[in-house]
Amino acid sequence: MILDIVESINGVPIRLTDERWYEHIVNKRPRMSGYRQAVLDTVSDPEFILRGTEGSKVAILNTGRNQWLHVFYIELNQDDGFIISAYIKNSFNRNQIIWRREF
Repeated sequence: MILDIVESINGVPIRLTDERWYEHIVNKRPRMSGYRQAVLDTVSDPEFILRGTEGSKVAILNTGRNQWLHVFYIELNQDDGFIISAYIKNSFNRNQIIWRREF
């Protein structure tokens, strides 16, 4: 079941499914349960996009002092994509930046 759909910076609709949200994000990282809207906002309006693995991208958004929300997603084609996983870390690899928001 699809919980939400947001548009990536490339205009691609990105799905968040209940399977990904509950099984791959919240069950593995319970503290993420309150971050569902933040995960969606990170895909639609990130501060940075990093190069992921196997064609994925990582949207990055600062959530506070040295806290960076990482949302892994893939754009399958111009009409479809989905969120793979998400977590919060104290840093991110700036060498992997492929896009940055203009401030």
